[in-house]
Amino acid sequence: STVRLHWTDQPYIWHINDGQEVFAVMDGQVAMHVKVDGEEQIIMLNAGDIFYAGVGCEHVAHPQGAARILVIEKEGSV
Repeated sequence: STVRLHWTDQPYIWHINDGQEVFAVMDGQVAMHVKVDGEEQIIMLNAGDIFYAGVGCEHVAHPQGAARILVIEKEGSV
């Protein structure tokens, strides 16, 4: 597994995990866009919130301004 701390105000790109991913918002706010049965849903994450993406979960994070995000995922994961 890899652990990375991101400080960003830019959206990530849509991707589908080939391993599990834990996404913890350390500071700021993030709109997590997730596709469920082909429909996009948005989950608002605030400091202290955690999002779990399992294998095959299609998602993209959109920080709302600057956000500090801790990402734990399988090494080499997409």
